[in-house]
Amino acid sequence: MSGKKSGPAWEAALMGMLFAMAMALSFAESMLPVLPMLPPGFKLGLSNIITMYALFMLGTKKGLTIAVLKSFFVLLTRAPMAAFMSLCGGLLSVCCMALASRIKPLEKDYMLLSVFGALAHNFGQLLASVAYTSTVMFYYLPVLVVSGIIMGIITGVVLRAVMPYINKLRLS
Repeated sequence: MSGKKSGPAWEAALMGMLFAMAMALSFAESMLPVLPMLPPGFKLGLSNIITMYALFMLGTKKGLTIAVLKSFFVLLTRAPMAAFMSLCGGLLSVCCMALASRIKPLEKDYMLLSVFGALAHNFGQLLASVAYTSTVMFYYLPVLVVSGIIMGIITGVVLRAVMPYINKLRLS
């Protein structure tokens, strides 16, 4: 065995590990009790940490791949509507963070990029719900903005904290 840390097989294995971590985080988050004082739809978005890692460290294509795989997992574990919302939110989020990360002052500000991504994710899900139900629910936008900012800050901070450990996957 050559110990080569690149190539198609290595990338497939790394993406598999990242996807497994995203699924585990999503599953763990679904097991947390809903706090009664939180509005409906308020989620931590822990699996988005893995999507952000894939985007920032492996590139836009890998970030989009993780977002699509996560949506497929949602389809298998929840419902088509949830998967559609996950897909719309995830793709818009990755695209928004990818574009924002090309602005020099923002390129390594993971917390701010995470907030942009969380806001885009929530907006994408809102647009998906409008497309799916034909009901305009923009009255809920202020709640989604506040939750996006809070969760974006949290996931950005957590990404910064766990990034050295995830990087070990790439190096070991």
